[in-house]
Amino acid sequence: MQSEQPDGQRHDAGGLEQPIRLVGPAGFVIASDECYSEIYFDEAAPPLGALDAARRLGRDGFPKLVVFGSLSKRSNVPGMRSGYVAGDAAILERFLLYRTYQGSAMNPAVQAASRVAWEDEDHVRENRRLYREKFEAVVALLGKNSGVRMPEAAFYLWLRTPIADTEFARRLYENYNVTVLPGSYLAREARGVNPGRDFVRIALVSNPAECIDAGQRLKSFLADLS
Repeated sequence: MQSEQPDGQRHDAGGLEQPIRLVGPAGFVIASDECYSEIYFDEAAPPLGALDAARRLGRDGFPKLVVFGSLSKRSNVPGMRSGYVAGDAAILERFLLYRTYQGSAMNPAVQAASRVAWEDEDHVRENRRLYREKFEAVVALLGKNSGVRMPEAAFYLWLRTPIADTEFARRLYENYNVTVLPGSYLAREARGVNPGRDFVRIALVSNPAECIDAGQRLKSFLADLS
């Protein structure tokens, strides 16, 4: 068993600024994956992005920093493969050359749909509202004894399993037709510890009714194991 539960937390300004301050002396490049940055639950406190953190430090040219974003989670359209990269102009120049030879062109229909999605914020706020609704319902269903808690920013819950996470996932699917991902599949062992072991990741990406139904089945399965 691991002592700490993995969870979705927001970085504060200090947490982002610290690695940015190290870029100059250390010489490395920061590639910040912010594809999930628009799924959070407090509308009054959106997460701080790496470009914002760099600007606060007076690094307006974003030296040694690139940020990646996507419509995938923001708009629930992973199949569109539509995103962006921004940051250090010198790095982007080399990246775009690489992209020219290694990437494929986006067809005009996807370009048009992408523009509509990027320019609209109403559907993104509605997406966050639906996630809040699903999380609150499923967390309440599973109860305090399950150990699950509301994350600050995520589309999934982490549940500690009373049996091996792989066996838990297999039996849950076999007996209750609910699919979860074993936490040990999402991490690697280091110094004899796999931080995802004995947890499963529960992605609340379907509609509220299906997520609540799955939560009820999961609750029943946990009762069977107790």
